[in-house]
Amino acid sequence: MEARYVFALRVRLDPSTRGVTVDPTEFETRLYREAETPGEDGWLFFRNHLWRGELADDAHFRELAEDALDVTVADAEYRAFEMDDAYRTAFREAVAAELAAFRADSVDEVVNKYLGSSLEVRASSDE
Repeated sequence: MEARYVFALRVRLDPSTRGVTVDPTEFETRLYREAETPGEDGWLFFRNHLWRGELADDAHFRELAEDALDVTVADAEYRAFEMDDAYRTAFREAVAAELAAFRADSVDEVVNKYLGSSLEVRASSDE
């Protein structure tokens, strides 16, 4: 069972050593963040950081990414929540068990509310 969040980042390098420069100073990259198992501590990352398929608090997320990467993050955008079929099943079951906490009537409403669209199901790496 596997899942990960995908973000597009614009990273800026700011060398602190005198006489050291970089070109380009900014570039785009992808950040992949492993998703916790549904129902376990940290699995609500999507609820805490996303809204309608966008970052709910861009500045806060950039700080999280900067801490993880130890570089300046000039821009960050949510791109996808990729998962295998086993994760999708467990995710939907965990959300269904807590619909009241999401203030929603269905799993699809929760997915739309936080992720903006359907979940991206990929083949598992074991296959």
